[in-house]
Amino acid sequence: MYPFLTPPRQVKIGDAAAFAGTAARAIRHYHQIGLLPEPERGGDGRRRYGYEDMIRLLWVRKMAAAGISLDDMRAAFDEAGDIEEILSRLEENLAVQEADIKRQRAAVQRLRAVGSPLGLLSELVTDRLSHLDPGALRPSDVEALLVTERIFGPLGAAIQASVFIALATHPGLRAEEDRLDAAEAALDDGVEPDDPRVEELAVRRCAQQMALDQAIEAAGLDTAEEKLFEIYDADLKGEEDSQMSAFEAVSRMPYDFSPARMRCTELTAQLLADAHSEDH
Repeated sequence: MYPFLTPPRQVKIGDAAAFAGTAARAIRHYHQIGLLPEPERGGDGRRRYGYEDMIRLLWVRKMAAAGISLDDMRAAFDEAGDIEEILSRLEENLAVQEADIKRQRAAVQRLRAVGSPLGLLSELVTDRLSHLDPGALRPSDVEALLVTERIFGPLGAAIQASVFIALATHPGLRAEEDRLDAAEAALDDGVEPDDPRVEELAVRRCAQQMALDQAIEAAGLDTAEEKLFEIYDADLKGEEDSQMSAFEAVSRMPYDFSPARMRCTELTAQLLADAHSEDH
């Protein structure tokens, strides 16, 4: 025992908090939840903390530093909980936190390496686009990848990145894509679903998609997509928790497409399906 380290016989809450390295507000909370018994009060009505109270406070601080929850502390002090179970649960929680920190550090490293919000997307996506010159992607491209990753996960977004690589490296395809986007947006201005322009635009969109597919194949990006399935291991699959189903996305994402634009999308899908069936 070191007498010079022993606190006075009784101290006020402020001194108790200072000695234990906590705040008076925290000590009051410990009283409220039954973690620290209410001490006796002095003649002035204020709490007075004795040696045993201080020891209890110090143990609480040590347990908190180890990550033990207040509920588990209370159970441990009351001998109402299985200490081994408490420690096992704590170890599991720490493992989860460690994995989260690892992902966060990887995201920060990608942000520093990429130098743009693109670095916040998964490693699959950023690696897929790493060979493009800075600024080759438009903000709208990155936004599309963000939405796709939310719906279909990192693998889906990485595969979609092939389209943006083709657009970034083929000015003619990019120009046609811009024209199609503008024409599709115009369908929202009161155009009826059976308007001839809807079918005409679907034909153009189908042709554009087939041209993109050819550009992707010519660049060997389709082969690279096959490799994506091989490297999509358990570490990356941990990001699947951030996904939602396509149905949920359609119902929750504030899309405002008109019936005409939706009809155009349906016709395009049908034309593409027909084209692929003919090829096979």
